[in-house]
Formats: sequence, structure tokens, C-alpha cells
Amino acid sequence: MPANSWPENDSYNELDPLNSLFSDLSGDDELEIEEVETDPVFLPSRFQGRRKKAALVLTVVWSGTIALHLVSWGSIFILGLTTILGIHALRIVFARPGKEHLVGESNFFPYQEEMLGDLPKVSVLVAAKNEEAVIANLVKNLCSLKYPQGNYEVWIIDDNSNDTTPQLLAQLTEKYNNLKVLRRSAEASGGKSGALNQVLPLTQGEIIAVFDADAIVSPDLLLRVIPLFAKEKLGAVQVRKAIANAKENFWTKGQMAEMAVDAVFQKRRIAIGGIGELRGNGQFVRREALECCGGWNEETITDDLDLTFRLHLNDWDIDCAFNSAVEEEGVTNAIALWHQRNRWAEGGYQRYLDYWDLILRNRMGRSKTWDLLMFLLIMYILPTAAVPDLLMAIARHRPPILSPVSGLTVTMSMAGMFAGLKRIRQDKEKKFRVSSYFVPLLQTLRGIIYMFHWFVVMSSATARMSVRPKRLKWVKTLHQGTGD
Repeated sequence: MPANSWPENDSYNELDPLNSLFSDLSGDDELEIEEVETDPVFLPSRFQGRRKKAALVLTVVWSGTIALHLVSWGSIFILGLTTILGIHALRIVFARPGKEHLVGESNFFPYQEEMLGDLPKVSVLVAAKNEEAVIANLVKNLCSLKYPQGNYEVWIIDDNSNDTTPQLLAQLTEKYNNLKVLRRSAEASGGKSGALNQVLPLTQGEIIAVFDADAIVSPDLLLRVIPLFAKEKLGAVQVRKAIANAKENFWTKGQMAEMAVDAVFQKRRIAIGGIGELRGNGQFVRREALECCGGWNEETITDDLDLTFRLHLNDWDIDCAFNSAVEEEGVTNAIALWHQRNRWAEGGYQRYLDYWDLILRNRMGRSKTWDLLMFLLIMYILPTAAVPDLLMAIARHRPPILSPVSGLTVTMSMAGMFAGLKRIRQDKEKKFRVSSYFVPLLQTLRGIIYMFHWFVVMSSATARMSVRPKRLKWVKTLHQGTGD
């Protein structure tokens, strides 16, 4: 893939491709955490000055929150803001997403055996590093999908693993004809994004599917997802993420509820003209759209979230498939969750700092831009403002001024979480039972308690980004395998 760059005078009409990352974000299983310093001198202009931008936003949010406590009209302002958010929330609640179909039922592809050959070619990509615990089951799963023979290929990018992953892959290539392996050198950089960019020119698929090494999918996944790309402007599809080890403990059960509410809100945001987002594992991207964006960004710690913005800025849509799921291992303890979610929070916030000018130019369109700003306010600004709000509330012996907004956010989360969990349970049971409502309700109450960790994660991540020197820290999630 040729080197790309963001010029100083970024064009309003087209989004230029990205340059490659000069620092390797790959982790080490034994150390688990690897911190990589990058010299801002070598970064393209768009990705420089993140710390200054974050510091400016933090100053505005903190000073603005304190000012609202001191002025007489502060409460009226918050009530007005809550009203605006409430109207947007009601639109999401009453949104009616379109139905999803299997290829045999699809309006796009009526089921006829001879027509399956007309389905586009698909390249399934997995970037793997030290994945000996899960690689065999992964390959068996992905190489046995229901799809026309010769129309899909599986690429495993071995990112210089130092365990038995290379040996296992060598054995598996003898067994599966559609399996291809690319071994990266120790000098290769860019982490997961670099691995995906390196293999992309070798692939043949019109649709690029990306999975993590711990992914578990149903045999008919491609037949469920690929027909959605019949929509001309659909650039990508994200399937619902599910937790394979959800029953293990409080943390994994919380992640199960979290993935359910995320998928519900994504479907409904898309239904009202908002944006769909990629979640890394289980993402399908049209090659044309991916090349239009310049591939995966190697200068971010969350390639999926960054690609989400660049697709929408290039006038592509992203859909979310609720009925199609990819299972993955949930982290099983608070420390691992803290590291993982801090990376997600930093990467998610980072993209607003990188593309803020293009967003404010309404490049995505009015509906998407409005939805994006509402999401920014709820997910990043509100948790950041919660700290000074709480301190001022204690100092002035009064309730937090942001209580109406916080109450609305919690209420919306509960409603979305219950709807998602209930739908998943009903799909499994196929008939009405009392437990179809009672169990999701209990799961929702537990999930809401679990979700409060985001307030701490978001507020700390936004504050840390504004005061610490520029640093990209990537924490590798260790996969243990959940059985066959």
C-alpha cells in the first residue's frame, strides 16, 4: 500500500488518505502492557497537538461547569439542554429499524442456489499475535462458513508471534484450502492497523471482514451480512458483539449487557439518520470505501473508531446487524477492564480532536453531525463535567447541577439495555415466557450498576490526555479460549 499523508491545507471536498504509523503498537503477552512513545515531529499535522486540544476542551468544560453553579440562570440552561437531549432521546426510542434477513429470505437476494455465485467475494482478515490458545478453533470456524466455494478467503496475519502460533498456522494451512497466512517481521510497525494494511493488497475480496483472534461466529454469518451491501452507499456493517464467557462473573455479565445496549442504540441511531459505528471485531467494510479512506489509520489506538469517522466523512453509511453476532471473550477482572476501557475511551475521544474541523463543517450532513454531537455530549463531555459539578455541589451544599442530564442518560441506558437483552432472550427462546421479561430486567439492573464505571473511565481519560505528554499505550487482551 503506498504511503499517504494529510496535507496542511486539508481539502473540504475530499478526505486524503492516511500515512503510516512509525511506532509499533503491538503488545507482549508476558508484560501485557507496552508503552510506545511517538515523536510528534513525524506525525502528519492533523494528528499533532492532541494534548493541547484536549487541555483546551478540559478547561472549557470545567470552567463552564463551575460558571453554571455561580450564575442565576445555570439551572435553566441545564433544563434547556436536558430538553434538547430528551427530544433526541425520544426520537431514538420511537425509531423503528428495518428488519434483517438471511440470504434465503432477503429482498436483495431471493434464495436460489445458482444465484449464490453472484455474491461478492469476501476476504476475512484476522491480525494475530501470540494466540496459540484460540488460533485452531478460530481457523476451523472461519474456514467452514457457508458461502460459495472460491468466493471467500481467510487471511491470518501473524504479527511476529513468539509462541507456537506460527507452527499451528503452518499445520492448519495444510488442512484448509481457503486459509492464507502472512508472517510479519519483527521490524514491522503499526500494530493491528499496520498488519491489516500490509495484507490488504494481497486480498481479493470486494468486502473485507475483520475479526479478532477470539471470535466465534455462526456458519451462516456471511449469508446474513453480505446481502446488506446491496445498498449502494453502505460502506460498512458492524455485527452485534456478544460475550462468549458471559456467565463467568459480574464483569462478564456486565459486558454482555453493555454490548446489548450498544447494538440497540446503534440500530436506532441509524434509523433516525444518525451514524453507525464500527467495533473492531465483526466489522465488514466495502473495499472501495476502505481505499477511499486510505486504509486503517496507524496513528490511533482504536482503528475501528477512527475508521468510523473517516467513512462517514467520505459520505459512506455504516449499518449494524443485530441478528448476526460475533462472540468474543470478555475480560474477567476489574484491572483488565480498566486498561481496555481506558484505551477505548482515549481512542474514541482522540478522533473528535483529530477531525473536529471537518465535523463542524457539517461534512457528514446535518442529521449525522447532530447525532454525533449529542453522542459527544453524553459520552465524553458529561462525564468530564461531572467532576467539577460534584466538587461545586459539595462546596455549595446543593445537588449537582447536571443531575437532570445524568438522570436522562441513566434512564435511556436502562431502556435500551432492557430492550436489547429482552430481544436477545426472546430470539433464543422463540416463544413467550415470563422469564423473557423478568430475567432481562434483573440483567438490566446489574448492567446499569456495571456501566457506572464509564463515568470514571471517561473523566479520567479526558483529563489524562490533556496533561500527560503524548503517549500511545496499547494493552493486549490475553485470550484463553472458551472451549470448542
